[in-house]
Amino acid sequence: MRILIVLLSLTVAACGSPEAERPEILMQTSMGDIRVEIAADVAPLTGANFLRLAEGGHLDGAGFYRVVRPDNDNGTPPISVIQGGVQDRGSPFAPVPHETTERTGLTHVDGAISMARGGVGTASTEFFICLGEQPALDFGGERNADGQGFAVFGRVVSGMDVVRRIHALDADALTSNPYLAGQVLSNPVVIESVSIVD
Repeated sequence: MRILIVLLSLTVAACGSPEAERPEILMQTSMGDIRVEIAADVAPLTGANFLRLAEGGHLDGAGFYRVVRPDNDNGTPPISVIQGGVQDRGSPFAPVPHETTERTGLTHVDGAISMARGGVGTASTEFFICLGEQPALDFGGERNADGQGFAVFGRVVSGMDVVRRIHALDADALTSNPYLAGQVLSNPVVIESVSIVD
């Protein structure tokens, strides 16, 4: 309960004025810039979590380390995304309560940014960006056995050319997880900084 109250208070701070309802962040990577609009008005908990990570510099030095395409996907139905985050550095905050696409009205359209997760309510620092529409990732979609889908919290407004270049990289890193085989980059694309645009 205390975690929920803290997140809600952060949401109020982030979304207190109309112009702040959908703040933008600039993600500077080693392959170019990606600018993302955060839908904090309809995904307040997930949006506040990402803004908090950006404000604290927790995503600086992170990376895009996984690319999933129909030619290398080991799940069903196949999807097209790039995944990033801090990986082994861990999260400085508690996981985020799950905001489904049914609740927010946001869906996994081209350029949507969404939280990666294991179980429901475990999302923290790992996220992905969609290439093309990915309805299998929405609430009720078939990609996740629990049917709860993943939590979209924004959309790329510029830099999809960078996302596509990352998506096309060869993923040849060895992994002990069969589900990730052929998807992990030997040289992750460095996320040099993530900052909130004034």
